[in-house]
Amino acid sequence: MSVTRFRFPFVEMPEAAIALREEVRQFLAEERENGGFVPMADCWASAMSPEYSRKVGQRGWLGMTWDKKYGGHGRTFLERYVVTEEMLVAGAPVMAHWIADRQSGPQIIKHAQPHVRDKVIPRIVAGECFCAIGMSEPNSGSDLASVATKAEKVDGGWRVNGTKLWSTGAHGCDYMITLLRTSPPDEKARHEGLSQFIIDLKSPGVSIRGIADIGGQVHFNETQFEDVFVPDDYVLGEVGGGWKMVVGELALERSGPERFLSSFIVLQEAMRLLVNDPSEKTRQVLGEIVAKIKTLRRMSLGIAGLLEEGASPEMEAALVKDGATLFERELLEKLRAILPQHVLASSSGLLPAVLRDGILRVPSSTLRGGTNEVLKGMIARQLGMR
Repeated sequence: MSVTRFRFPFVEMPEAAIALREEVRQFLAEERENGGFVPMADCWASAMSPEYSRKVGQRGWLGMTWDKKYGGHGRTFLERYVVTEEMLVAGAPVMAHWIADRQSGPQIIKHAQPHVRDKVIPRIVAGECFCAIGMSEPNSGSDLASVATKAEKVDGGWRVNGTKLWSTGAHGCDYMITLLRTSPPDEKARHEGLSQFIIDLKSPGVSIRGIADIGGQVHFNETQFEDVFVPDDYVLGEVGGGWKMVVGELALERSGPERFLSSFIVLQEAMRLLVNDPSEKTRQVLGEIVAKIKTLRRMSLGIAGLLEEGASPEMEAALVKDGATLFERELLEKLRAILPQHVLASSSGLLPAVLRDGILRVPSSTLRGGTNEVLKGMIARQLGMR
């Protein structure tokens, strides 16, 4: 069996990215000072503000890497990485535009009909159009090949029936990029017969029900389709070619810094308190945390470099997500062990608030975008292990 080795090239930030970082930091500082947002842990999946997303779009920080002829800005993946990183570190309310900018937009540019692309992409770039993901289903677990939501061919389009689950942000989105079964399942070719569709969430027959997490917040959704009509030109790519698109989409979803910086705002606020007179244990714990962040960032930056080369780093992305989401839990557990008791018991102040949010939301980090068990299986197969 041949084995493909993982590759994480060393990346140096270009001058344009370094200058951009200072610009983004200034914008974030002004927004926070002027009451534009209150920092939140897990902000990319939990903090939705269409108004803030429009501001980001006005700055030219959405669709950064997309070709200008489609309405993008033609900048590098490393420049986009800088913006992503700074928004996460600040705990800014980026949820509304996150999925559209990260993965739906690239899929639409590459696979949508030109008139659909030209209708949707400029609105995403402006921070005025948001997208959700329709992959998971109630009875599929991590086995996407078993999805049962159907699209049946009708005159002029398709009729969709079924349910999608854990659709982050769907309650505030315009479209859902949805994986549907367009032909009967074949156990000998389980990944065939699946297609991707762009579904307008305002269509008749679409109903969205919020699912509260353990903290009482609603950012997950159950989306039901009952005889929803989708025009032929809203098929994404070729009918039957959905699985290949999903694999590429998941590489974009798994590789970003959100996988290890979701709780960074907690560390940042804790450091303000802990660095004043650190004990030996505190020094050791903080050193371990920083070392892991540096390692994960180095790997994630390497993937940004691979994307800049035009590569499709699905396996590298799986490796980063597996390690990074485990680290998210470890980070919070280690901080709880060294923070003073009065902070842990407090109900006021930013540090107790973001710590509480992080603790309540971190359990989902190893599930969304593919469970760690599935990722480990992918990595093992890539290494030629049985």
